[in-house]
This record gives sequence, structure tokens and C-alpha cells, in this order.
Amino acid sequence: MRERDDEVRAASRVLAILQAMNREPHSTILSLHQTTGLPKPTLVRLLKTLVGNGFVSNDRRQAGYQITSLVTSLSSGFHGDPLVVEAGRAWAMELSARFKWPVAIAVFDRNAVIVRYSTVHDSPISPFHATINMRLSLFTRALGRAFLAACSDARIEELLTETSAAPELETPLDRDPDKVRRMVRTIRDRGYAMRDPGAEPRTSDTVAVPIMGRGGVQASIGLTYFRTATNAFGSRDDSVAALKRAAEGINAEVERLTVHRG
Repeated sequence: MRERDDEVRAASRVLAILQAMNREPHSTILSLHQTTGLPKPTLVRLLKTLVGNGFVSNDRRQAGYQITSLVTSLSSGFHGDPLVVEAGRAWAMELSARFKWPVAIAVFDRNAVIVRYSTVHDSPISPFHATINMRLSLFTRALGRAFLAACSDARIEELLTETSAAPELETPLDRDPDKVRRMVRTIRDRGYAMRDPGAEPRTSDTVAVPIMGRGGVQASIGLTYFRTATNAFGSRDDSVAALKRAAEGINAEVERLTVHRG
């Protein structure tokens, strides 16, 4: 009877961990301890089991533990990173290895985009120390602008009128409809987005493109560099072309994973 009770307790603890992780994009031992009340040694042991079975990953680039899409084999309640992030990791790492600068993938989150994958730790010359979970404006940041410009005109109007302002990310002028429409036209014409020249930090810049597929824009991918070292990674045309190839490859990988796991 004691053995059965132990098994039930272990199963309950695993479910509690998965439920807690399902509510957050990334988790740490401390955050799970605070959420579940489970002892830290127990969390370490059970997370190791979940990682070993493929349901959880522990990638330092992702700032902690996160649920993998294998959880969809258990239920339809998977709310971890979308497949586009999982599919984009190898492409982001390849780009970063080629250009030496950090590459990030961002997905839409309420009234902004949020960085869900970054190669900052792999870049020897990154302008930032960490970017995971960083929220970025749709109107001033390259990753946000790339996503926004890939939306339909109707969707852009919805985002301007229906989403709440983010004063910590942008000013009312940045959301001015006429200014936004001009910015979107510029991005669509040249095929890539860049950070607002007045946005901090002014020592660096980002070039970004959308990741399309599945009926619309899925995410955005961008490369960040110091403005004084523009020529250090080749021409902007080279980086844009490489980002676009990566975006196409990520979409193809998403489709492959969707079929494979469907």
C-alpha cells in the first residue's frame, strides 16, 4: 500500500509540475518551488525524468526549463512555445555562427512581440547580455516591425485601435496611425525591418524579417549588431538574404513537424 501511495504521489507531483510549466513560457527550479511548493531536490529529480523522456527541455539559451511540443501527445492543452520557435533553433544558431552576431526569434504576445529564442550566449560580440523574454514594441523595434508589416492591413488597423498601449515600450507618437502606415509601406517595399533610429540603445541595430506560413505571419527573426561594425558581418543585403532563407527554412520545418506530429 505504501508503494502505491508513493507512486500516486509521484504522479501527482509530475502533473503539478507540468501544470505550472504550462502557465509560463519558461520555468526555473525556484519559480516551480514557489508555485508548486515541492522541495527543490524533488523538482530536480522529476525534471530530470521529464527531460529524459522528452517532455521538458533545459536549454540555457531559453533561460530555464520549458515544455516541449511532445506534451501535445498527452492532451490538447499545450501552451509552450509554438513550433516555429522549436523549428527555428538550428537556423538561428547557423546564422549566428556565420555572422558572429546574435540572432533572435520573437512571437506575438498581446500588444508586442516577445523574444522566445536567442543566440546571445553563442555570440562572441553580442550587444546584449540577455534577451530571452524581452518584450519589444511592434512600432519601434525591428522584430516587432517585421511582424507588424507582415500582417494584413485590416489586422494592423485592429492592432492600432484594439490593443492597449505599452508606455514602457513606446510613445503615443510611435503609435500614430499615419506614421505606422508609412513605416509599414517602407518595410514592405524594401523587404526587411530595422529598429527606429531614435530607439535605445543607439549603439546597436537590428535587421529583421517575418517568418511566414500556416496562413499568415508566425513570428519574426532578426540579427543584432553594433552600428559601428556594420561591415564586420558583410553587407546588409547578405544578412537580409540569409535571414529570408532561414525564414523559409523555418516555415518548411514547421510544416514537417506538423505532419510528423499530427
